[in-house]
Amino acid sequence: MMDFSLKGKIALVTGASYGIGFALATAFSEAGATIVFNDINAALVNKGLEAYKEIGIKAHGYVCDVTDEKQVTGMVAQIEKEVGEIDILVNNAGIIKRIPMVEMSADDFRKVIDIDLNGPFIVSKAVLPAMIRRRAGKIINICSMMSELGRETVSAYAAAKGGLKMLTRNIASEYGEYNIQCNGIGPGYIATPQTAPLRERRPDGSRQPFDSFIIAKTPAARWGKPEDLKGPAVFLASSASDFVNGHILYVDGGILAYIGKQP
Repeated sequence: MMDFSLKGKIALVTGASYGIGFALATAFSEAGATIVFNDINAALVNKGLEAYKEIGIKAHGYVCDVTDEKQVTGMVAQIEKEVGEIDILVNNAGIIKRIPMVEMSADDFRKVIDIDLNGPFIVSKAVLPAMIRRRAGKIINICSMMSELGRETVSAYAAAKGGLKMLTRNIASEYGEYNIQCNGIGPGYIATPQTAPLRERRPDGSRQPFDSFIIAKTPAARWGKPEDLKGPAVFLASSASDFVNGHILYVDGGILAYIGKQP
């Protein structure tokens, strides 16, 4: 089990004030890592710090826009000075805009690409030099089922997450010789506060249409929980995955393997 220990490691999880990023950071802390996170503004960072404190985790929070290369470079330098060099990076920060493609402005498309694809490029670029020098490092990109599939209203998100899958593979290809592993996690539909309205029962007790759709498409017949991502994340962050590189681990309850029931 020591292969899964993160004791003595420093993990940076972007956008980890709440949600999936918070769950992953919590898992890393439970495995022994020191947690560093960022968010876009001070209010979110303070919210995150309080949430970590409530569960007994001493986290280090920084205000940083992952799309701003100067800010990211400064944040990484500050982390190295105040906490130490980063052993594990999770590129978690991201957004989605659900707009039909013909109605979506180019500016909105660019914003999603900037945060969901350019952001991981910029942050990875900032941490790689120290990882190369130490000949050790773990980068985990939070991909999506939309790295493989398309669906209505998510053209920008699918384009970004498809690109992130290939960025993952290219980092693995380019820096694997330095004992750096870059892999991705592709969550399925996860029960978070953001998806709660989609899962609320209607007055007659029946499921919302989208809720019914997800349950029918998932062999596990349920939504995922943030906790379902913790084990896969610790595996990819630990020495247990030292010969796993360029892989996207889909944690989706089997959706991508399933064609669906016959009507």
